[in-house]
Amino acid sequence: MLPNVNDKSVLAVFKLVKAPIYSHCFSSDRSLLAITCETSCLVYRLTNINSQPKLVATLANHDKTITAVDISIHGRIVTCSQDRNAYVWEPLSDGSYKPTLVLLRINRAATSVSWAPNGYKFAVGSSARIIAVCYYEQENNWWVSKHIKKPIKSTINCLSWHENGVLLAAGGTDGFIRVFSGFIKGLDTKEAVAGSPWGSKFPFGSLIKELYQGSYIHDVEWRSKIEKVAYVAHDGTLNILDSQGGLQSVNSPDGLPFRSLAWINDHEIVCAGYSCHPILFSEASQGWKFAKNLDKVADAAQTPVATGEGEEGEDDNGTFGISALRKFKELDLKGKVTTSVKESAHENAIMELAPFAESNGQVTQISSCGLDGKIVLYTV
Repeated sequence: MLPNVNDKSVLAVFKLVKAPIYSHCFSSDRSLLAITCETSCLVYRLTNINSQPKLVATLANHDKTITAVDISIHGRIVTCSQDRNAYVWEPLSDGSYKPTLVLLRINRAATSVSWAPNGYKFAVGSSARIIAVCYYEQENNWWVSKHIKKPIKSTINCLSWHENGVLLAAGGTDGFIRVFSGFIKGLDTKEAVAGSPWGSKFPFGSLIKELYQGSYIHDVEWRSKIEKVAYVAHDGTLNILDSQGGLQSVNSPDGLPFRSLAWINDHEIVCAGYSCHPILFSEASQGWKFAKNLDKVADAAQTPVATGEGEEGEDDNGTFGISALRKFKELDLKGKVTTSVKESAHENAIMELAPFAESNGQVTQISSCGLDGKIVLYTV
Protein backbone atom coordinates (compact mmCIF):
# COMPACT_ATOMS: atom_id res chain seq x y z
CA MET A 1 0.00 0.00 0.00
CA LEU A 2 1.38 3.38 -0.98
CA PRO A 3 2.27 5.71 1.88
CA ASN A 4 -0.15 8.53 2.70
CA VAL A 5 2.41 10.97 3.96
CA ASN A 6 4.28 13.84 2.40
CA ASP A 7 7.76 12.37 2.76
CA LYS A 8 10.03 10.46 0.38
CA SER A 9 11.62 8.39 3.13
CA VAL A 10 8.45 6.29 3.53
CA LEU A 11 8.47 3.35 1.10
CA ALA A 12 5.33 1.49 2.18
CA VAL A 13 2.66 1.45 4.86
CA PHE A 14 0.82 -1.79 5.65
CA LYS A 15 -2.21 -1.59 7.94
CA LEU A 16 -2.40 -5.24 8.97
CA VAL A 17 -4.47 -5.46 12.17
CA LYS A 18 -6.74 -3.40 14.40
CA ALA A 19 -4.62 -4.10 17.45
CA PRO A 20 -1.17 -3.05 18.66
CA ILE A 21 1.83 -4.76 17.08
CA TYR A 22 4.44 -5.05 19.83
CA SER A 23 6.97 -7.04 17.82
CA HIS A 24 7.69 -8.02 14.21
CA CYS A 25 10.44 -9.72 12.25
CA PHE A 26 11.29 -10.82 8.71
CA SER A 27 12.79 -14.05 7.46
CA SER A 28 16.38 -13.83 6.21
CA ASP A 29 15.23 -13.53 2.57
CA ARG A 30 12.52 -10.98 3.55
CA SER A 31 9.78 -13.13 2.00
CA LEU A 32 7.98 -13.78 5.31
CA LEU A 33 6.80 -11.30 7.91
CA ALA A 34 5.74 -12.37 11.41
CA ILE A 35 3.87 -10.00 13.75
CA THR A 36 2.37 -10.25 17.21
CA CYS A 37 -1.38 -9.65 17.46
CA GLU A 38 -2.90 -10.16 20.90
CA THR A 39 -2.70 -13.94 21.61
CA SER A 40 -1.69 -14.94 18.04
CA CYS A 41 1.35 -14.64 15.83
CA LEU A 42 0.39 -13.83 12.25
CA VAL A 43 2.69 -14.86 9.39
CA TYR A 44 2.45 -13.01 6.08
CA ARG A 45 4.07 -13.57 2.69
CA LEU A 46 5.60 -10.41 1.23
CA THR A 47 6.10 -10.54 -2.54
CA ASN A 48 7.09 -6.88 -2.99
CA ILE A 49 6.71 -3.63 -1.09
CA ASN A 50 4.04 -2.31 -3.48
CA SER A 51 1.48 -5.00 -2.66
CA GLN A 52 -0.29 -5.89 0.57
CA PRO A 53 1.27 -8.85 2.44
CA LYS A 54 -0.81 -12.07 2.27
CA LEU A 55 -1.68 -13.91 5.49
CA VAL A 56 -0.38 -17.50 5.21
CA ALA A 57 -0.43 -18.80 8.82
CA THR A 58 -1.87 -18.02 12.23
CA LEU A 59 0.12 -19.37 15.18
CA ALA A 60 -2.31 -19.50 18.09
CA ASN A 61 -1.11 -21.72 20.94
CA HIS A 62 -0.70 -18.91 23.48
CA ASP A 63 -3.59 -17.90 25.72
CA LYS A 64 -2.26 -14.48 26.75
CA THR A 65 -0.71 -11.55 24.87
CA ILE A 66 2.34 -12.43 22.79
CA THR A 67 5.10 -10.01 23.71
CA ALA A 68 7.82 -10.84 21.17
CA VAL A 69 8.60 -12.87 18.05
CA ASP A 70 11.79 -13.69 16.16
CA ILE A 71 12.75 -15.80 13.12
CA SER A 72 16.02 -17.74 12.91
CA ILE A 73 18.24 -18.05 9.85
CA HIS A 74 16.70 -21.51 9.35
CA GLY A 75 13.15 -20.15 9.26
CA ARG A 76 12.10 -21.31 12.73
CA ILE A 77 9.81 -18.86 14.51
CA VAL A 78 9.97 -18.39 18.28
CA THR A 79 7.21 -16.62 20.22
CA CYS A 80 6.98 -15.74 23.90
CA SER A 81 4.00 -14.53 25.86
CA GLN A 82 2.59 -13.21 29.10
CA ASP A 83 1.36 -16.78 29.69
CA ARG A 84 4.96 -17.60 30.79
CA ASN A 85 5.53 -19.86 27.78
CA ALA A 86 7.55 -19.86 24.59
CA TYR A 87 7.02 -21.94 21.46
CA VAL A 88 9.35 -22.82 18.61
CA TRP A 89 7.41 -23.13 15.35
CA GLU A 90 9.05 -25.43 12.79
CA PRO A 91 8.08 -24.71 9.15
CA LEU A 92 6.67 -27.73 7.31
CA SER A 93 6.64 -28.47 3.59
CA ASP A 94 2.92 -27.69 3.26
CA GLY A 95 3.39 -24.16 4.60
CA SER A 96 2.09 -24.89 8.09
CA TYR A 97 4.08 -24.74 11.34
CA LYS A 98 4.62 -27.39 13.99
CA PRO A 99 4.78 -25.96 17.54
CA THR A 100 7.12 -27.24 20.24
CA LEU A 101 6.77 -25.98 23.80
CA VAL A 102 9.96 -24.63 25.38
CA LEU A 103 10.69 -25.53 29.01
CA LEU A 104 11.29 -21.99 30.26
CA ARG A 105 10.70 -22.72 33.96
CA ILE A 106 9.65 -19.16 34.79
CA ASN A 107 6.77 -17.98 36.99
CA ARG A 108 6.19 -14.55 35.42
CA ALA A 109 5.54 -13.21 31.92
CA ALA A 110 8.07 -13.75 29.13
CA THR A 111 8.83 -10.29 27.75
CA SER A 112 11.45 -10.54 24.99
CA VAL A 113 13.09 -13.11 22.75
CA SER A 114 16.06 -13.19 20.40
CA TRP A 115 17.66 -15.95 18.31
CA ALA A 116 21.43 -16.29 18.39
CA PRO A 117 23.07 -15.68 15.00
CA ASN A 118 23.67 -19.41 14.40
CA GLY A 119 19.97 -20.20 14.89
CA TYR A 120 20.59 -23.07 17.34
CA LYS A 121 19.70 -21.25 20.57
CA PHE A 122 17.76 -18.23 21.71
CA ALA A 123 17.34 -16.09 24.81
CA VAL A 124 14.08 -15.20 26.54
CA GLY A 125 13.76 -12.28 28.94
CA SER A 126 11.11 -12.32 31.64
CA SER A 127 9.47 -10.52 34.55
CA ALA A 128 10.80 -13.27 36.82
CA ARG A 129 14.23 -11.56 36.97
CA ILE A 130 15.52 -14.37 34.75
CA ILE A 131 17.03 -14.71 31.29
CA ALA A 132 16.42 -18.20 29.90
CA VAL A 133 18.96 -19.31 27.29
CA CYS A 134 17.23 -22.09 25.35
CA TYR A 135 18.62 -24.81 23.10
CA TYR A 136 17.47 -28.09 21.57
CA GLU A 137 18.19 -31.31 23.44
CA GLN A 138 18.39 -34.15 20.94
CA GLU A 139 18.12 -36.96 23.51
CA ASN A 140 14.71 -35.88 24.79
CA ASN A 141 13.49 -34.15 21.61
CA TRP A 142 12.57 -30.83 23.25
CA TRP A 143 13.85 -27.30 23.89
CA VAL A 144 15.37 -26.80 27.34
CA SER A 145 16.73 -23.73 29.09
CA LYS A 146 19.52 -22.59 31.37
CA HIS A 147 18.90 -19.58 33.61
CA ILE A 148 20.86 -16.39 34.10
CA LYS A 149 19.65 -14.87 37.39
CA LYS A 150 22.25 -12.78 39.22
CA PRO A 151 22.42 -9.81 39.51
CA ILE A 152 19.12 -9.11 37.68
CA LYS A 153 16.75 -7.17 39.94
CA SER A 154 13.68 -6.66 37.77
CA THR A 155 11.97 -7.31 34.41
CA ILE A 156 14.16 -7.83 31.33
CA ASN A 157 12.82 -5.65 28.49
CA CYS A 158 15.30 -6.33 25.71
CA LEU A 159 18.03 -8.71 24.54
CA SER A 160 20.66 -8.72 21.80
CA TRP A 161 23.28 -11.29 20.79
CA HIS A 162 26.80 -10.48 19.68
CA GLU A 163 27.60 -12.02 16.30
CA ASN A 164 29.93 -14.48 18.10
CA GLY A 165 26.81 -16.03 19.65
CA VAL A 166 28.26 -15.93 23.18
CA LEU A 167 27.95 -12.37 24.49
CA LEU A 168 24.38 -11.37 25.35
CA ALA A 169 23.39 -7.78 26.10
CA ALA A 170 20.30 -7.18 28.24
CA GLY A 171 18.42 -4.21 29.64
CA GLY A 172 15.39 -3.85 31.84
CA THR A 173 13.35 -1.97 34.39
CA ASP A 174 16.03 -2.02 37.09
CA GLY A 175 17.90 0.64 35.11
CA PHE A 176 20.96 -1.49 34.33
CA ILE A 177 22.52 -2.39 31.00
CA ARG A 178 24.41 -5.66 31.30
CA VAL A 179 26.49 -7.97 29.15
CA PHE A 180 26.38 -11.67 30.07
CA SER A 181 27.96 -14.82 28.73
CA GLY A 182 25.49 -17.16 27.04
CA PHE A 183 28.09 -19.86 26.38
CA ILE A 184 26.50 -23.31 25.95
CA LYS A 185 28.90 -26.25 26.07
CA GLY A 186 28.55 -28.37 22.96
CA LEU A 187 27.03 -25.54 20.92
CA ASP A 188 29.64 -22.81 21.30
CA THR A 189 33.41 -22.90 21.04
CA LYS A 190 36.04 -20.94 22.92
CA GLU A 191 37.48 -19.87 19.57
CA ALA A 192 34.35 -17.75 18.97
CA VAL A 193 35.40 -15.37 21.74
CA ALA A 194 39.17 -15.68 21.43
CA GLY A 195 40.76 -12.23 21.61
CA SER A 196 37.50 -10.54 22.63
CA PRO A 197 38.06 -7.11 24.21
CA TRP A 198 35.22 -7.88 26.64
CA GLY A 199 37.23 -10.47 28.57
CA SER A 200 39.16 -13.73 28.48
CA LYS A 201 36.89 -16.23 30.24
CA PHE A 202 33.18 -16.61 29.52
CA PRO A 203 31.54 -19.31 31.67
CA PHE A 204 27.77 -19.46 31.25
CA GLY A 205 25.90 -16.72 33.09
CA SER A 206 28.95 -14.70 34.07
CA LEU A 207 28.50 -10.92 34.19
CA ILE A 208 30.91 -9.34 31.72
CA LYS A 209 29.91 -5.66 31.95
CA GLU A 210 27.37 -3.67 33.98
CA LEU A 211 26.36 -0.01 33.85
CA TYR A 212 23.61 1.80 35.75
CA GLN A 213 21.51 4.10 33.56
CA GLY A 214 18.93 5.07 36.16
CA SER A 215 15.80 4.59 34.03
CA TYR A 216 14.08 1.78 32.12
CA ILE A 217 16.11 0.32 29.26
CA HIS A 218 13.74 -0.22 26.31
CA ASP A 219 16.02 -1.65 23.62
CA VAL A 220 19.61 -2.76 23.12
CA GLU A 221 21.54 -3.67 19.96
CA TRP A 222 25.08 -4.87 19.33
CA ARG A 223 27.37 -3.45 16.67
CA SER A 224 29.74 -6.40 16.76
CA LYS A 225 32.22 -5.09 14.17
CA ILE A 226 33.25 -2.22 16.40
CA GLU A 227 32.50 -4.01 19.72
CA LYS A 228 29.92 -1.48 20.87
CA VAL A 229 26.44 -1.76 22.39
CA ALA A 230 23.77 0.88 21.79
CA TYR A 231 20.70 1.19 23.98
CA VAL A 232 17.78 3.55 24.49
CA ALA A 233 16.28 4.44 27.88
CA HIS A 234 13.08 5.97 29.19
CA ASP A 235 14.93 9.19 30.07
CA GLY A 236 14.91 10.02 26.34
CA THR A 237 18.54 9.16 25.63
CA LEU A 238 20.44 7.10 23.09
CA ASN A 239 23.60 5.63 24.64
CA ILE A 240 26.62 3.89 23.09
CA LEU A 241 28.79 1.70 25.35
CA ASP A 242 32.20 0.24 24.45
CA SER A 243 34.15 -2.67 25.92
CA GLN A 244 36.24 -0.39 28.14
CA GLY A 245 33.17 1.11 29.79
CA GLY A 246 33.26 4.33 27.79
CA LEU A 247 29.79 5.83 27.30
CA GLN A 248 28.45 8.42 24.86
CA SER A 249 24.91 9.77 25.17
CA VAL A 250 22.63 11.99 23.12
CA ASN A 251 19.16 13.27 24.00
CA SER A 252 15.97 12.86 22.00
CA PRO A 253 15.37 16.16 20.11
CA ASP A 254 11.70 16.32 21.16
CA GLY A 255 12.25 14.99 24.67
CA LEU A 256 10.14 11.84 24.17
CA PRO A 257 11.60 8.42 25.00
CA PHE A 258 12.61 5.93 22.32
CA ARG A 259 11.35 2.35 22.32
CA SER A 260 13.71 0.87 19.73
CA LEU A 261 16.88 1.44 17.73
CA ALA A 262 18.66 0.04 14.68
CA TRP A 263 22.30 0.43 13.64
CA ILE A 264 22.62 1.77 10.08
CA ASN A 265 26.42 1.61 9.93
CA ASP A 266 29.30 2.12 12.36
CA HIS A 267 28.49 5.83 12.70
CA GLU A 268 24.71 6.10 12.28
CA ILE A 269 21.75 4.87 14.35
CA VAL A 270 18.00 5.24 13.83
CA CYS A 271 15.77 5.47 16.92
CA ALA A 272 11.98 5.60 17.23
CA GLY A 273 9.37 5.60 19.95
CA TYR A 274 6.69 7.85 21.36
CA SER A 275 7.20 10.65 18.81
CA CYS A 276 5.78 8.28 16.14
CA HIS A 277 8.55 8.92 13.62
CA PRO A 278 12.15 7.58 13.27
CA ILE A 279 15.07 9.86 14.04
CA LEU A 280 18.57 9.47 12.61
CA PHE A 281 21.63 10.14 14.79
CA SER A 282 25.19 10.31 13.46
CA GLU A 283 28.63 10.24 15.03
CA ALA A 284 30.87 13.23 14.37
CA SER A 285 34.19 14.36 15.80
CA GLN A 286 32.34 15.97 18.74
CA GLY A 287 30.38 12.80 19.47
CA TRP A 288 26.89 11.59 18.61
CA LYS A 289 24.28 14.15 17.56
CA PHE A 290 20.84 14.50 15.96
CA ALA A 291 21.01 14.30 12.14
CA LYS A 292 17.44 14.37 10.80
CA ASN A 293 13.86 13.18 11.10
CA LEU A 294 13.12 10.45 8.58
CA ASP A 295 9.39 10.85 8.40
CA LYS A 296 8.12 13.96 10.15
CA VAL A 297 6.84 16.73 7.88
CA ALA A 298 8.35 20.11 8.61
CA ASP A 299 6.03 22.57 10.31
CA ALA A 300 6.40 24.97 7.40
CA ALA A 301 4.77 22.43 5.12
CA GLN A 302 1.61 22.41 7.19
CA THR A 303 -1.25 24.77 6.51
CA PRO A 304 -2.25 26.60 9.70
CA VAL A 305 -5.69 25.72 11.02
CA ALA A 306 -7.85 28.80 11.57
CA THR A 307 -9.01 28.98 15.15
CA GLY A 308 -11.60 31.72 14.77
CA GLU A 309 -11.51 35.30 15.94
CA GLY A 310 -11.03 35.80 19.62
CA GLU A 311 -9.18 32.51 20.30
CA GLU A 312 -5.63 32.35 21.54
CA GLY A 313 -4.14 31.29 18.23
CA GLU A 314 -3.44 34.78 16.79
CA ASP A 315 0.21 35.83 16.83
CA ASP A 316 1.89 39.23 16.46
CA ASN A 317 1.79 39.02 12.65
CA GLY A 318 -1.98 38.53 12.57
CA THR A 319 -1.75 34.94 11.29
CA PHE A 320 -3.71 32.15 12.88
CA GLY A 321 -2.33 28.90 14.19
CA ILE A 322 -3.92 26.27 16.35
CA SER A 323 -4.47 27.67 19.84
CA ALA A 324 -3.27 25.99 22.98
CA LEU A 325 -6.87 25.74 24.20
CA ARG A 326 -8.08 24.08 21.00
CA LYS A 327 -5.05 21.81 20.87
CA PHE A 328 -5.73 20.39 24.32
CA LYS A 329 -9.46 20.11 23.59
CA GLU A 330 -8.70 17.96 20.54
CA LEU A 331 -6.15 15.89 22.43
CA ASP A 332 -8.74 15.26 25.13
CA LEU A 333 -11.61 14.40 22.78
CA LYS A 334 -9.83 12.72 19.86
CA GLY A 335 -6.42 11.77 21.20
CA LYS A 336 -4.75 13.79 18.45
CA VAL A 337 -4.58 17.26 16.93
CA THR A 338 -6.11 17.85 13.51
CA THR A 339 -3.72 19.26 10.91
CA SER A 340 -3.99 19.59 7.16
CA VAL A 341 -1.00 17.31 6.54
CA LYS A 342 -0.47 13.89 8.05
CA GLU A 343 2.61 14.27 10.23
CA SER A 344 3.96 10.74 10.00
CA ALA A 345 3.18 7.29 8.67
CA HIS A 346 2.55 5.96 12.17
CA GLU A 347 -0.41 7.31 14.13
CA ASN A 348 0.77 5.95 17.46
CA ALA A 349 3.99 4.99 19.21
CA ILE A 350 6.57 2.91 17.32
CA MET A 351 7.42 -0.20 19.31
CA GLU A 352 10.16 -1.87 17.29
CA LEU A 353 12.62 -1.16 14.45
CA ALA A 354 14.42 -3.76 12.35
CA PRO A 355 16.83 -3.66 9.38
CA PHE A 356 15.05 -4.55 6.13
CA ALA A 357 17.62 -4.11 3.35
CA GLU A 358 21.41 -3.83 3.39
CA SER A 359 24.09 -2.95 0.86
CA ASN A 360 27.85 -3.23 1.42
CA GLY A 361 27.43 -3.57 5.17
CA GLN A 362 25.13 -0.55 5.47
CA VAL A 363 21.42 -0.71 6.17
CA THR A 364 19.50 1.10 3.42
CA GLN A 365 15.92 0.34 4.50
CA ILE A 366 14.33 -0.27 7.90
CA SER A 367 10.94 -1.52 9.05
CA SER A 368 8.86 -0.53 12.05
CA CYS A 369 5.76 -1.71 13.91
CA GLY A 370 3.53 0.31 16.16
CA LEU A 371 0.55 0.50 18.47
CA ASP A 372 -1.56 1.57 15.46
CA GLY A 373 -1.35 -1.91 13.90
CA LYS A 374 0.89 -0.77 11.05
CA ILE A 375 4.12 -2.01 9.51
CA VAL A 376 6.04 0.80 7.81
CA LEU A 377 9.10 0.56 5.55
CA TYR A 378 11.51 3.49 5.39
CA THR A 379 14.53 4.32 3.30
CA VAL A 380 17.45 5.71 5.27
